[in-house]
Amino acid sequence: MKDILLAYARAVKSLTERGVLWHLIWPSLVAAVIWLGVGVAFWQPMVDAVMAFIGSWDWAANQMSTSDLGAAFVLVMVKISLAVLFLPLVYVTAALIVAVFALPMMLEKVAVTRYSDLEMRKGGTVSGSAFNAVVAVVLFILAMLVSLPFWLIPGVGLVVSLMLTAWMNKKAFGYDALMLHADKGEMTRLRSRHSGAMLGLGVGCALLAYVPIVNLFAPAFCGLAFVHYLLEALRRDRTGNLSSPSHGTY
Repeated sequence: MKDILLAYARAVKSLTERGVLWHLIWPSLVAAVIWLGVGVAFWQPMVDAVMAFIGSWDWAANQMSTSDLGAAFVLVMVKISLAVLFLPLVYVTAALIVAVFALPMMLEKVAVTRYSDLEMRKGGTVSGSAFNAVVAVVLFILAMLVSLPFWLIPGVGLVVSLMLTAWMNKKAFGYDALMLHADKGEMTRLRSRHSGAMLGLGVGCALLAYVPIVNLFAPAFCGLAFVHYLLEALRRDRTGNLSSPSHGTY
């Protein structure tokens, strides 16, 4: 837990470095515009499609046909679920943009100032980063679609979206954070060794997606936190110090 908090603290400090703050903002703005347009254009068809899908269940159709209150409740829950669904979709789109475009640029700036002692062994590639990010997003979307029926249960949609977003953070940013400095063996070993901590780091970032204003920064901030966490882990791995941060707290 201490290492996760340290990564967050260092990510916050990185915001003061020239050129970093802008890369935190523009991916989420682009993603928000995209999904706002989709929402405006297809809101009613999406509501109608979900209601039709629910109506195909015999027990649900019977309940809605015999109770106006029940039908109204289902309609409200469908609209709320769709609205909530847009938040992780904006996040995941921004995360894809961050992983492919923004994070590599931020990584270069942060690495020069804080991790200049680390040899760059370039175990990852730009094409590998893009492929990894796309796979993470596709799997995320498929899992979200499979889980949609359960979103009608109050609270389930939030938990599912948080855990899936946390997994996507781990999958997408875990590769990018190490791609320049670690060799292939180190990338595999460190992501396996720190799998649980990376998921915890991803959960904290996923929660930020539901905080107004802060959610504009969440995907790129998450990428920065993964950079600090994994590069510090790489530094310790190479020096043999696996228990405590080196080079000071911040």
